Amino acid sequence: MASSTAVVMRLLASAYAVAEKAGTIVRRVLHSGDLGIVEKTGVNDLQTLADRLVQKSICASLSKSFPKLTIIGEEDLPSEAVEEELIETSQYDLILQKRCPDEYSSLKEEELVVWVDPLDGTKEYTEGLLDHVTVLIGIAYRGKAIAGVINQPFYNYQMGVDATLGRTLWGILGLGAFGFQLQDVPEGKRIVTTTRSHSNKLVTDTVQAMDPHDVIRVGGAGNKIIQLVEGKASAYVFASPGCKKWDTCAPEAILHAVGGKLTDMHGNAYRYDADVKHMNSAGVLATLRNHQYYASRVPQAVLQALQSD
Repeated sequence: MASSTAVVMRLLASAYAVAEKAGTIVRRVLHSGDLGIVEKTGVNDLQTLADRLVQKSICASLSKSFPKLTIIGEEDLPSEAVEEELIETSQYDLILQKRCPDEYSSLKEEELVVWVDPLDGTKEYTEGLLDHVTVLIGIAYRGKAIAGVINQPFYNYQMGVDATLGRTLWGILGLGAFGFQLQDVPEGKRIVTTTRSHSNKLVTDTVQAMDPHDVIRVGGAGNKIIQLVEGKASAYVFASPGCKKWDTCAPEAILHAVGGKLTDMHGNAYRYDADVKHMNSAGVLATLRNHQYYASRVPQAVLQALQSD
């Protein structure tokens, strides 16, 4: 590894390798038959052994290679020694070979904030809806999501026993996003993807106001952003608090890297500084194209109910 490689590219290359290891851990826990489920705040807010092991793996691995990083993870875990087998120090060579966008080439380790969701779609994971599950590692600079990695541990799982499971998507602003085929929804179609298990009147009213041809209800913020960039949905609409910064940092960076947009329901950008509150209080609106159309359709009553940060 050349020491001249920009810090952010080295961090991204490490995050890719760590996310791949995370995917292996997530699969291993599932195949063990003991998910180790605990309820955090209720039946819709679960934590599994995979959540715990993956967060330990990601945080310990990145801290070892980048000791000055600020890392914020979803799970509130006790400080304890991390088993050596959870540590991943390798890097993804293909990222190291890419040219770093000029505006990020001289960033320092201590200027970066990493947001980690070790298992996005935990509820779906426990219910066997495995294609909804992702591992998210987002990188922010000066409050802006600039790079991210999304691992889908069970990508291809419905393709039979011989299928190769898992894939990793990654991206950085100014360079693009990789690991998938960028696609638009069919011409003239409005397809909304929204929450599967956290719906309420605000959410359903907003989805209806978009006048969609179809509505896809799936779990996981990472999964919904993948729906947008692969042409399965044209807007991700979640008009409710509930989503957190670790849910949106990595997906936002990948979406923005290919020209999309993620905001709150008022059209305002979220910030990812180390000291921000974790809740995305004013909901999430994300699109690959035509963001203004969807933003303009949000009902006034919804905007009044969801105060922007």
